[in-house]
Amino acid sequence: MDEEERHRFFELHVHALVLAGVLFVAGVVLTLVIRADPVDPAVQGVDDAWLDLMLDLRVPAGVEVAKVITAFGNAYLLWPLRFVAGAILAWRRQWLQVSAFVLAVFSSELFIGPLKGWVGRPRPTDPLVVTSSLAYPSGHAIAGAVTAFAIVVVFVHSGPNGRLRPIGVAATVAALMALSPTYLSAHWLTDVIGGCLFGVALAIVWPAAFELIREQRQLRSSPPIAGSDEPSG
Repeated sequence: MDEEERHRFFELHVHALVLAGVLFVAGVVLTLVIRADPVDPAVQGVDDAWLDLMLDLRVPAGVEVAKVITAFGNAYLLWPLRFVAGAILAWRRQWLQVSAFVLAVFSSELFIGPLKGWVGRPRPTDPLVVTSSLAYPSGHAIAGAVTAFAIVVVFVHSGPNGRLRPIGVAATVAALMALSPTYLSAHWLTDVIGGCLFGVALAIVWPAAFELIREQRQLRSSPPIAGSDEPSG
């Protein structure tokens, strides 16, 4: 990797860390707004308008499609996919990617439950699927973004350009999939927005941080370039 490629590599991953930070802060702000009044938060007008729109658009075929899409976010489908992705990375001896993937998955799983309990927001009434936890944030949105990252790191080659664009695309798809519970009255829109903000941030921050750490270690261990302007002693 020449100097220009190294510089581009560094900039891309620094930008990824900044983006992750912005998304996480936005998620925190939304969380505090909802936590201030979980039953009737300041954003409830937006949620009610979205729910009314989903009810207006609801048709039997759409309900069945939404149920199928929502099912992809369930643990019994996500965990086998995560396990396979991690196993492939380990078989390839891509230990940096394994570490980033494991931390992304487990940080998201440890994050969802306590945050739901702390916010304490009830779900919409009369959901069309069985629900067993509080509403905010959407676990489907968080888990979907992290799993999308796993697919990217398995199937997208790592190079100086990184995986930032594929991760962004994958996280966007996961976020769109996370909207299906709002069609089924299982989540408020801002539940999904909050989940996407946190999920995409967690999906981006670990690989970007690990790639930067590896690059810095490689720079420190590289011999000085002949003819450089660095002092000799």
